[in-house]
Amino acid sequence: METSIAGIGIDFTLIGNFDLIECSCLEFCDEKHSGAVSRQEPSDSHLTNKKLGDSRAFDPDFKGPIAKRGCTDVLCCMVFILFITGYIILGLIAWVHGDPRRVAYPTDSQGHFCGQKGTPNENKSILFYFNLLSCTSPSVMINLQCPTTQICVSKCPEKFLTYLEMQLPFKRDKHSWEYYSQFCKSPIFHSAKSLSEIVMDDECPAAIFPSKPFLRRCFPDFSTKNGTLTVGNKTTFEDGKGHIRNAVELRAAAKNINKVLDAKAFAVKVFEDYATSWYWILIGLTIAMLLSWLFLLLLRFIAGFLFWIFVLGVLGIIGYGIWHCYQQYRNLQERPNSHLTIYDLGIQTDISMYLQLKQTWFAFMVILSILEVLVILLLIFLRDRIRISIALLKEGSKAIGYVPTTLIYPVFTFFLLSICICYWAVIAVYLATSGTPIYKVITPEGKCKYENRTCDPDIFNTTEMSRACPRAQCNFAFYGGNSLYYQYISTFQIFNLFIFLWLINFVIALGQCALAGAFASYYWALRKPDDIPPYPLFTAFGRAIRYHTGSLAFGSLLLALIQMFRIALEYLDKRIKDNQNNIAKFLQHCLKCCFWCLEKVVKFLNRNAYVMIAIYGKNFCRSAKDAFDLLIRNILKVAVLDKVTDFVLVLGKILVSGSIGVLAFLLFTQRISIIIEGPTSLNYYWVPLLTIIAGSYLVAHGFFSVYAMCIDTIFICFLEDLERNDGSTEKPYYMNRSLMKIMKVKSTQSTKQ
Repeated sequence: METSIAGIGIDFTLIGNFDLIECSCLEFCDEKHSGAVSRQEPSDSHLTNKKLGDSRAFDPDFKGPIAKRGCTDVLCCMVFILFITGYIILGLIAWVHGDPRRVAYPTDSQGHFCGQKGTPNENKSILFYFNLLSCTSPSVMINLQCPTTQICVSKCPEKFLTYLEMQLPFKRDKHSWEYYSQFCKSPIFHSAKSLSEIVMDDECPAAIFPSKPFLRRCFPDFSTKNGTLTVGNKTTFEDGKGHIRNAVELRAAAKNINKVLDAKAFAVKVFEDYATSWYWILIGLTIAMLLSWLFLLLLRFIAGFLFWIFVLGVLGIIGYGIWHCYQQYRNLQERPNSHLTIYDLGIQTDISMYLQLKQTWFAFMVILSILEVLVILLLIFLRDRIRISIALLKEGSKAIGYVPTTLIYPVFTFFLLSICICYWAVIAVYLATSGTPIYKVITPEGKCKYENRTCDPDIFNTTEMSRACPRAQCNFAFYGGNSLYYQYISTFQIFNLFIFLWLINFVIALGQCALAGAFASYYWALRKPDDIPPYPLFTAFGRAIRYHTGSLAFGSLLLALIQMFRIALEYLDKRIKDNQNNIAKFLQHCLKCCFWCLEKVVKFLNRNAYVMIAIYGKNFCRSAKDAFDLLIRNILKVAVLDKVTDFVLVLGKILVSGSIGVLAFLLFTQRISIIIEGPTSLNYYWVPLLTIIAGSYLVAHGFFSVYAMCIDTIFICFLEDLERNDGSTEKPYYMNRSLMKIMKVKSTQSTKQ
């Protein structure tokens, strides 16, 4: 894992030259490698130096991305590598102190794992609570903080029994005690002790009742019989201490246990659906990948036709959704319970119950109708811009055709992102399970003055705490410690999350800069494809890693800080949600909105800055400023154009995911069983359906993001081309004639002729 993480941002062996590290962060480059080449502006320059900027004045030798460039944002690069080194060290420390078994196995009152191989509890994988009535909620049980003795057992109780009930059969049959004794701390072969002695010594439970294992813990076997809550088909039972209890009291002790068990059944059914339909999901995602590839290839030849196919396809899919919702709404009107609403139903874990309400389908129909109208209005008012976008799609498809390796790059990005996610998750688990067992004093009534004090179970019975509180117990509570490392576990988790966000944004920035460099090499080739350098994507990737790791780290750091602040706002909102007044809620929502907008703006600026970095090799701030100034100077040309192009690509993503989704819907609902028969034993058909739709969209997004970066790069290069050149013989345009015609640009030479 250490090697993998290093490979994200500093593994320079990817470009086959280890000595590049020296230039990336330690070599302060001199003036001749500053990225600036000789700038001499002819008198007939298209723009003055003042307007264009001294750093980008006309250069007659400019042939695209500058090859002679120097290291940028060296300080940020060094800080980035320092943080990565600290991240690796944190992972090693967490690996030494953490133990993921603490997540996989429940722990008894003595701190022993249930079900762990090579221990006395190897065949006892379930945790049993002596007195479940002393527990307050399922969350307390899961966190192992219930104030009662907990032991490891091989199975949960299946019937009602009390300790007193076992006294009489034991006198006649010595083997009758064997079933009950398996729920005691240690094997007891006689029941000669009185109930008070058993309770005081805490050797056996006073009573047991039917339970089922859930999360490797014995929970009551609740059920409903004729509208009445029961446990093991009984509404009342004896607690072993002379009191009659009912199922409602037991459920109150284990708060919301019924909902937890419903969630368990729901989770099991979802797992069964995935086990039944996993190969259909893989087939759907494979088809989505092939469709995305096919659309990208066809855009080069029939971009206009495919665009209208996109539009009609999206409108058709939404229209089919409206028709389907109307049919369901009309069918439900004829049912006797059609007057029920979502409010009457309340919160249910079974989502299919909401689909039995006509109100649900009416809401879906209204939402889809509004979406249909919005798409039609956008098509009407943006028709001229759409025609220009179609032409740019054709130009972008040509660029991808000349640099086909760019279509493979999303796979590499996905690989790096997977490494980041896995490393973050592993560190989070190891940090959460770091520490030694901590034991606390607990009493069933909670009236001991030593309650919640730290204790030692080996000597607890000889201490003052045991004498002062006769019924107190020294039970395992959690994992922790008093050393400096354990005191800063929460800080390490925050650091883990921050570096994770930084790395994620860095990987995305690296991909954008590499793709921008490859497509800029295409644009600035005067004779295409003869002047396109060999291996443009590999070369651009090497330049980005060798010279601009610091700049990419700088841009990704800004995004990571904003995202951390947004996460902090969400965390505070959850913690103080019930204690806020209206003014505080309003201010918090304003902050959320402002930082959401700020994140979008920074992403837009970063994207264009990476294009300028790929072309000129300047530092991040200078590149961001140049890109921003360039767009502002040409605001009339690009105000809507790039967003319309994004809209076209979004339509492509929706069509790919929507078409796969419709096919999956017809398959899983047996609508096309005559042609092909899908799985017939699904509990919820929408589980694999939503998985296929979401997965198809992500697959399409990966391929279409290459296209989006291509078009954004061509935009920037086109604007640079307009400001650098005038179309004369001395300063010819690098754009091809079709793009000149599309953007209504006339060369000086053509005008003279």
